[in-house]
Amino acid sequence: MRAEEKTAVKNSIGRMAFVLLSLMIQVGWLLFLVIRLNQYSAGISLFTTMFAMLVVLRIYGMHSNAAMKMPWIITILVLPVLGVCLYLLLGRPGLTKNMQKRFERVDAELLPELKNDTVVMQELETRDLGIANQFRYVERLGHYPVYHNSDIVFFKRAEDGLAAQLEELKKAEKFIFMEYHAIEDDKAFDSLKQILAQKAASGVEVRLFYDDVGSVGFIDPDFIKRMEKVGVQCRVFNPLFPVLNMFMNNRDHRKITVIDGKVGFTSGYNLANKYFNLTSPYGQWKDTGIKLTGEAVKSLTVMFLEMWNVMKKTDTDYSPYLSVPQYQAQKPGFAAPYADSPLDGETVGENVYLNLIKNAKKYVWFTTPYLIISDEMSRELTLAQKRGVDVRLITPGIPDKKTVFMLTRSYYGQLAKSGVRIFEYSPGFMHAKQCVSDGEIAVVGTINLDYRSLYLHFENAVLFYDCDAVRDVEADFCETFPVCEEVTERYRDRKAPLRIWQCILRLFAPLM
Repeated sequence: MRAEEKTAVKNSIGRMAFVLLSLMIQVGWLLFLVIRLNQYSAGISLFTTMFAMLVVLRIYGMHSNAAMKMPWIITILVLPVLGVCLYLLLGRPGLTKNMQKRFERVDAELLPELKNDTVVMQELETRDLGIANQFRYVERLGHYPVYHNSDIVFFKRAEDGLAAQLEELKKAEKFIFMEYHAIEDDKAFDSLKQILAQKAASGVEVRLFYDDVGSVGFIDPDFIKRMEKVGVQCRVFNPLFPVLNMFMNNRDHRKITVIDGKVGFTSGYNLANKYFNLTSPYGQWKDTGIKLTGEAVKSLTVMFLEMWNVMKKTDTDYSPYLSVPQYQAQKPGFAAPYADSPLDGETVGENVYLNLIKNAKKYVWFTTPYLIISDEMSRELTLAQKRGVDVRLITPGIPDKKTVFMLTRSYYGQLAKSGVRIFEYSPGFMHAKQCVSDGEIAVVGTINLDYRSLYLHFENAVLFYDCDAVRDVEADFCETFPVCEEVTERYRDRKAPLRIWQCILRLFAPLM
């Protein structure tokens, strides 16, 4: 670890280590019980084998992506006792049922507040039916409408996004909502913290929400006390606890700021030093973001209130936060901020990307920090290239996780053989999560092209069309390609040992 990665701020690494140790003890205890029983009778051994087979059949029959099932099936078949124990602890869908019910109760109150605008949809249909259908999918299955009376600004640097947030936070009069996967109580957050404290002292309602695992290396539980002391309400998503039935695998990966329901931000960056190049553990950090002003902010407000009240239901009247302020967009574009949940059975994040690929006529370009994709995604990317679409992917040049980087590169071969162009960001780490197609429609948000983002995490993004922000995203790609190294040709043909190793590595892709 480089010295600049370390922090003087006390964190919760010890607490995470305790949770992991507790998990190991739980697994060990289950193994001990099963093995001890197994010593008494061959019949019990046969029972465990048959039970393992039943578990495998149950997994095989589940309505989920095949690549998510395969690691569990192989582990249980090779190591029946250990595999079943791990699956019972971590893999059972029933582990999330209680949390799912809590989301359903809150969503039943909140989602009806988001009204579909048939006039906006009809206007989209007259312009491009394919584009309209992509927004219609978000509206019907994601439950988030498309708005037209909103201004959209794209930030090609996280530093620019943070500067804009600071200026808007200073203008807050009623409430500030902030939800981030990771917060580091250090230099980058200091300027935000000062404004939040000042606003809370002046009577503005300030709420701060963060993911426990995402922030565990940066802050300790006393952070909440320090923030509440200056008037900032804090809540933690899915706190780490060493219990048998854990909902630990599903994390809050969203990044949202809402100010008075008028202005909203979302992005790929968290509130920690490395995202703004205040430290450089992996070279130049590349991240992007979006600012929304106008009606579309309401959807971001609903996303925040959903997570806040799922953890502890305290809001009984949402109207003070959901009344839409009067606003006339200067350069209106079509925008649909949307969220994705791992609990509703609908992979909205992945499907929005798939729809963009399927509808692309000239080009479709992606940036992603991790490339760990399903067969369906790989097939759509290669099929688009085969029908003449220019398909390009930008991944990091300097990895933050070496094993995941090896796994990312394992997906290059099949894509490169079909003509998909692959670029690695030479200056450092590419953390932006964005896509642009045909210079007319784009997505910017928190959703990586990996299993965790697409299937396991709570995510959010903005789908936007026919505005300057789309062209700004396109320009950002055009500026980024020249500083990347294109590695397409290098991965067209791989040696047999490398292919075998990558195949083994990819079996465990959904777990990384």
